[in-house]
Order: sequence, then C-alpha cells, then structure tokens
Amino acid sequence: MACIWDTHSLHFGLLFGILLSFSVTTNGLKLWPMPKSVNYGSKPLYWSTNMQLRTDGSNYADSSGILKEAFERVVNLIKADHIIEAKFANSSVLAGVNVVVHSSDDTLNFGIDESYTLNVPAKGSPLYAKIEASTIFGALHALETFSQLCYFNFTSKVVELHAAPWTIYDLPRFPYRGLLIDTSRHYLPVPVIKSVIDSMTYSKLNVLHWHIVDDQSFPIEIPSYPKLWDGAYSYTERYTINDAIDIVKYAERKGVNVLAEIDVPGHTLSWGVGYSSLWPSKSCREPLDVSNEFSFKVIDGILSDFSKVFKFKFVHLGGDEVNTSCWTTTPRIKEWLNNHHMNESDGYRYFVLRAQQIALSHGYDIINWEETFNNFGDKLSPRTVVHNWLGGGVAQKVVADGLRCIVSNQDKWYLDH
Repeated sequence: MACIWDTHSLHFGLLFGILLSFSVTTNGLKLWPMPKSVNYGSKPLYWSTNMQLRTDGSNYADSSGILKEAFERVVNLIKADHIIEAKFANSSVLAGVNVVVHSSDDTLNFGIDESYTLNVPAKGSPLYAKIEASTIFGALHALETFSQLCYFNFTSKVVELHAAPWTIYDLPRFPYRGLLIDTSRHYLPVPVIKSVIDSMTYSKLNVLHWHIVDDQSFPIEIPSYPKLWDGAYSYTERYTINDAIDIVKYAERKGVNVLAEIDVPGHTLSWGVGYSSLWPSKSCREPLDVSNEFSFKVIDGILSDFSKVFKFKFVHLGGDEVNTSCWTTTPRIKEWLNNHHMNESDGYRYFVLRAQQIALSHGYDIINWEETFNNFGDKLSPRTVVHNWLGGGVAQKVVADGLRCIVSNQDKWYLDH
C-alpha cells in the first residue's frame, strides 16, 4: 500500500505512506504513526481530576506559551468536555506530565530536531509521565503520542491509560512531511485552514503546502501588484497579507511550516484579470508571456512580498503542465523566440530557470514539479527540490543526479485518485 524510501538516499518524502503502513494496536490503543521504539507493560493508570504540566529541569521557558497551549489542547482533546469521576486507587493516579526541553530556542527551522522520549512509569508518588526533547517541536510530537495512549472510559467515567509502564523513543524518518491544500480551485476561509493545520498535528505532519493561486482564481493580496487579486473568485473570497501572516504564525506554534506555491509559467490564467499584459493575447491567455519583462517583474514582486510572510526555507514555483502553444501562435512572442534562437521548449526552460534565479535572490530554495526535471534536469539549480507527482522511478533518478525529491505520486497520494 505504501511507498517508503530509504532515508539515506532520499532527502524528502511525503509521509502519507508511512502513516498508512505503520500503526500499532496495543490493548485496543493505537499509535499513529508508529514510533521508532515502543515498550510497554500491563498496568492501568487513571488521570487525576486536575492534570498538571511541569517543566522541572527544562531549559525552555515557554515565554510564548507554545507548550502550555499544546498541553491544554491535548487535555481538552482527550477529555472532550466529559466530567471525570475520581474512583480509583491513589497509587494508580497519573498526576500530570513533566516536560524537559533542552533548547531554549523555539524558532521553527527546516530540519530541526523533532525527536523525543516519552516515559510513563507504572508506580510512583506523585506519578508523572516524563517527556524529554531537544526542541519544543519534539515535545509537541511527544504530547500527541501521549494523547494517543489515553482515552475517556464511558463506563468508569475516568480517563485511562493502559499498559504502563511505557517507554517510547521517536524521531521522524523524513524531514518533510507535507499536506497540500488548493485555495484557487476551492476557496477555504482562514478558520478552515487553521483547522487543517490542527488536524496535521495529529499525524505529526510538518509542512502545509499552500497552493494559493492557479487558473481559477488569485485570492491573495500582493502589495507590490495589488490588481492581481482582481482575479479572485469574488470580492470576499480573498486573503489579505495579514491573513497570510496570521496563518503562518498559527502554523508555527503547532510545529507546521507553510510552503507557498505560485505555479509558473502555466496555471496563470487568473493573473491577467488584473494585468492583461501578462497574457500572450486576449484570446490566448496562458502561459505567462515569456517575451515580456513585466512577467518577471511581477514574479519578483510576488516573491519579495512572500519573503516577508512565508519564512519557510522553500518556495514552490510549480512549472508543470505548460502548454506553450500560445507563444508560437502569438506573432510578437514567436518573433521574440526566433530572435533569441529559441523554440517552445527553450522558452519553457528559460522561463523556469529565470524564475528560479528570482527566488534564489530572495533567499529561497526552490521546489518545482517533476516536468522541469524530466525536460531539463541538468540545468536546474542545485538548490532545487523536484516534486514527483506523475509516476514511479523519478525519485531515484533525482537523487542520483544530486538533487532532493518530494514523493507524492498521484496514484498513491492524491485523494481524488
């Protein structure tokens, strides 16, 4: 069912396959995804009516409240507003969780240490589960795993944790574990996007791939070129820059990076609603006009504005499904190609590589869909990540050529397939 790549040869991987393949059922409890190492016993424990968070021995001060928020979120998720009735022996009461984080830095960087250990003893007074992690983001994953050990028992009216003692060690197999949303084809209000981010934490996904714009609509505000969002579905189906900042900050507090995508030069019909000179012609409206310097000025403006909002190391520049026929059927563009000794394929390569250079100038590494690699992989920047979506066998070729790869084959990972 799942496609799993060796982490020594593949730098990036989409986690859905790991999640589908690795879960463990123990006494009716499920861990998802399967931690690296799990040991457990046979004793039941019961939650105190007043679960406590302690940070004894931690270097992390939690001045921003990330840890406190996460703990409260986990407690509320498990209790689900049920009333706990205290009917258990004191020797079996779990008083709370002690979290020890070794780093005081809560900056979310790509490749950050997300490992953790979780120990739940079977005896002690007071009895505390212990989480130890290098960073706050490893601790967030540990709290999620802890929540999966616990459930509300509707017969006893208490929260139970079975099979103590537990000793769990975990770290992600892949540094990139992504989920894509598309707000061009289907506008999603900000609260809905936040709920998607919430759901990602349950499976320890750490990248929200935000496919923001496409042919159908251009819903995000670009201060450098404000008429671009004239291409939104409607006046209200838009995101302000402050909306985007809010989403990014919300995601960061959950350990989720936000990867922004603008797909160029194809999938850009909506761009010309506000700036029609981006179209090859009024009757032939995409891809973006390769002969027009304005096309690249707009891309530069978008990425300049993005760099102030999307702090993730990568930006996605698309590059897939480019039908270049408008370039050769528009006389002035065909003349430009001829004057530069280019055919359609050359123009496609020129556009992608120039867009890459713009992204690099704004400090981004680049992600492109696999068509770019399939057509001119040897010309791509060494800081390119190839996003495989069409078929198998691509990842091996990509890493053999020294590039990185995200695997999300449509026959395995696309929900509509």
